[in-house]
Amino acid sequence: MTLTATDVSKTYRRGREQVHALRGVSIAVRPGEVVALLGRSGSGKTTLLNCLLGWETPDAGSVQVPGAPTPAAADWSTVAVVPQRFGLLDELSLADNVALPARLAGAPDPRETAVATLGTLRLAHLADRMPDEVSLGEQQRTAIARALVVRPSFLIADEPTGRLDEELSTHVLTTLREVYAAAGTGVLVASHDPVVVAAADRVVRLSDGQVVDD
Repeated sequence: MTLTATDVSKTYRRGREQVHALRGVSIAVRPGEVVALLGRSGSGKTTLLNCLLGWETPDAGSVQVPGAPTPAAADWSTVAVVPQRFGLLDELSLADNVALPARLAGAPDPRETAVATLGTLRLAHLADRMPDEVSLGEQQRTAIARALVVRPSFLIADEPTGRLDEELSTHVLTTLREVYAAAGTGVLVASHDPVVVAAADRVVRLSDGQVVDD
């Protein structure tokens, strides 16, 4: 039960130029491990995440998601995501935003589950606030809580600590490791944050669309 990309390539056209975003990239995320995906801007990190999530289709190679015929068909309890743009619904409270995946998964009390998940990220006291009533860092942690609320098999997070200070970043990564990875969730985090690197079991580095170190 491993989330894998095998020999994935992706090319874009930019005017007359061809941009090789990914060049035969292979990566695997196993249950219970935290993998840090590093690389400079333009190295292919976000394109790789998009292919793993089924948001983009590789030109060559394949992506396998356990229990799903295609990456795009995987439900939130299989692969959950923390996007760079948090995607919170402005008309819902933080608790109701986090509760959405739990409600869709048929949780018996999705709001209670949502508030408990917010609590693991030190946000329970803000459960009834609207997204525009909290800071960007608090919105980011809410997006993380939304991804974790159904305890997914795999979590894919794109720069999930970008709006957090070192102390909160450490708390988030500790929670991911000790609460979720310890219970079997495989975690893939694309980041430049040294806190993420320190918390990872493995580091995969991308450069110019290729894996240069694993």
